[in-house]
Amino acid sequence: MYLTRLSLTDYRNYPAADVTLGPGATAFVGANGQGKTNLVEAAAYLATFTSHRVATDAPLIRQGAQSAIVRGLVASAGRESLLEIEINAGRANRVRLNRAPVRPRSALGTLRCVLFAPEDIAIVKGDPDQRRRYLDDLLVAMRPRYAGVRADYERVLRQRTALLKSAKARGGVPPAALEVWDDQLVSAGAALTAGRLRLVEAVRPLLAGAYSGLSGTERDTDVGYRMSAAGDRSDAADSGAPGQADPDANAEKLTLALREALAARRRAELERAVCLVGPHRDELELRIGGLPARGYASHGESWSLALALRLAAFRLLRGSGEDPVLLLDDVFAELDTGRRDRLAALVADAEQVLVTAAVPEGVPSGLAGVRFQVAGGVISSA
Repeated sequence: MYLTRLSLTDYRNYPAADVTLGPGATAFVGANGQGKTNLVEAAAYLATFTSHRVATDAPLIRQGAQSAIVRGLVASAGRESLLEIEINAGRANRVRLNRAPVRPRSALGTLRCVLFAPEDIAIVKGDPDQRRRYLDDLLVAMRPRYAGVRADYERVLRQRTALLKSAKARGGVPPAALEVWDDQLVSAGAALTAGRLRLVEAVRPLLAGAYSGLSGTERDTDVGYRMSAAGDRSDAADSGAPGQADPDANAEKLTLALREALAARRRAELERAVCLVGPHRDELELRIGGLPARGYASHGESWSLALALRLAAFRLLRGSGEDPVLLLDDVFAELDTGRRDRLAALVADAEQVLVTAAVPEGVPSGLAGVRFQVAGGVISSA
């Protein structure tokens, strides 16, 4: 799978841009603030319909414009598909696949990307929501139907939180409708958690190999999943401590665990007016050398682990079908020479790699393919 063409209209700093691409490595080189990251962000948007840099779509639309358009021609399985997304301010986005209007969710999977970016360090050093997003994004890339599961859970969570807040305002009396939303939270939450647990099991061996390949060391790395529904129990098999058994991915067992946890924390939820149970409070635990990566790992170790998580995602997606497009946004500038060369060697055989760098020397020789210059929102052959 690869992009053969990327076209932008009123996207970020681009009034218009159109670039022809091909398999292998392509580098976009230019000074900071010229639009290199905007290009890879747009490519990733075609795959996920979200930005890795901002929570809302409004900043993606060029100042003064009412909408932005991102188009990509995707070569996959011997044929080409044209994917177009119209990003609108204050109203729903529109998606077309081969010129025909489609629901956004039905177009997921047309293009699959794995994006490496400086922000990835937050997966290791940041709050738990960054690690949950890593899992959920990869889950949707693997199985697009989980986009619906994820959206359903987020909708239920918003409604249930609103009910808890209204109950607190009335003196803590739970409304009758709360039980209905409990049922929906349990249903969607168990489905999402089961998917995450199966994904963690698949990622674990790939992560260990990717970290060793990147860092050049054999330090043990591990990943585990801890459920909020496990409460304060210290049993490692129930808490999902890395190196031990994760919670059982069986949907019936997960449903029972969520129901029991909701009942046990009902009073606390009413007092605090927040949902204390569910996958939105679970944690993906990362360890290096037996210690939690967050708080114990050095900067170099954290970077290697963050990149290893992306490499594991790439290998998992590659194993399920065609290679995803690899997007490497200014990551080599953050690495020492050894890690730069090892990362370049590990991704050199990908079907398509798009790289950004501030200077030509920032692109490793192993990824020296086609090169474009980016300046002031204009893309030209280097």
